[in-house]
Amino acid sequence: MLPGVPPPRALRARETGELAVDIELAASAEANVSGGPTRISAVTAGEGEKLMGKQGRVFVRGLTSETYGLGRFRQTQLAADRVRDDSVVVDDATAGHSGDSEQSRTWWRIGPGDEEFLTQTLQVHFVELPPHSSNHGHGHQNEAAFYILEGAGYEIHDDIRYDWKKDDLVLVHTDSVHRHFNPYDEKAVALVMKAKCTWMFMGLIQQGRSGPVERPDEFGPREDWSAIWTDGVLDRKKVVSPADTVWENTRLGRIRVINSPERTDVRQFSVDVFELDIPAGGRSGKHWKMADEVLYVLDGEGYSLHWEVQAEIAEKYYARIAKEPTRHHVKKGDTLYVPQNTVAQHFAADGTPLRLLSSQNRVFKHLGYDKIHYLEDAPEYANELASISSPGSGSGR
Repeated sequence: MLPGVPPPRALRARETGELAVDIELAASAEANVSGGPTRISAVTAGEGEKLMGKQGRVFVRGLTSETYGLGRFRQTQLAADRVRDDSVVVDDATAGHSGDSEQSRTWWRIGPGDEEFLTQTLQVHFVELPPHSSNHGHGHQNEAAFYILEGAGYEIHDDIRYDWKKDDLVLVHTDSVHRHFNPYDEKAVALVMKAKCTWMFMGLIQQGRSGPVERPDEFGPREDWSAIWTDGVLDRKKVVSPADTVWENTRLGRIRVINSPERTDVRQFSVDVFELDIPAGGRSGKHWKMADEVLYVLDGEGYSLHWEVQAEIAEKYYARIAKEPTRHHVKKGDTLYVPQNTVAQHFAADGTPLRLLSSQNRVFKHLGYDKIHYLEDAPEYANELASISSPGSGSGR
């Protein structure tokens, strides 16, 4: 365990009845361990409880069942705690990781090997760099987005320097060799959000630290890897600062979009990020979407209401929204998970605004789920519409 990192919460495995969840390691740790995938073993910790003993890092979570319907798996996921705070460390980066140096440290909040399992569409972890330090650095094919919570520093990506500071979003692009540096007198802390499992599912697993190629005699000279990248990506932003964003009133509430499909100036294709600012005592719009979501509480306190959406499969799909929601209290530093196919609404406590940083896997949009349905607009947006359409507003509508 790393100094100063809270101990991991017990990782429990639940019996699911009709469904057996088979977790496999999609790749070994830095050492090239042969012998095929490694399964996680369960050891009895007490009556009615099992602790999962990991033999390595879980890169992709497998799913097997003797039945076609997977409803009980979803119910197990929905029953898991959706709010995690600093006491929850699901992975202390001691196995199957390569980025940390003797000074830097990394700890995970949400990952594919978690029990209780939440998601593998997104992974969330933290990186801390003490003053005048750096990590080892490495390369991987998946993208990553770093939101700077504290301090300042810079990156070296593919031998190019990118400076960053608090509240910037720093983007590690596809197939990037990258390293983080803090040359200043204050520590730096970043929240990392990535859709790594998406790359793993597609077999994009060529990753590791810089070093010589294996079996060099069997291969020709170096070629420029960027020859197969999307045209124009080298001209896109790698650091998005608050000055590069615009606050706007939307049906969800007051937001600033940091990355989205419409932000074609930003070099990130997998994770969409925005900040939502809910005034003290206020609320967001009540909305329904298919994509799951991880929200990090940048500041404030409040709660979130979630309505489960059941699928009625008749002559076509029908949505059946729960009559009563579940309630989830959040405070600064917490992560809040909103499951797939959920109606959600967020509320700020009296006397304190609630600032939420949202991350979502963009793949959902490419699969045809690019709309959000609003059952209730945010009050600020509704009031703005009313003022525009009221008599004497000059709108003519």
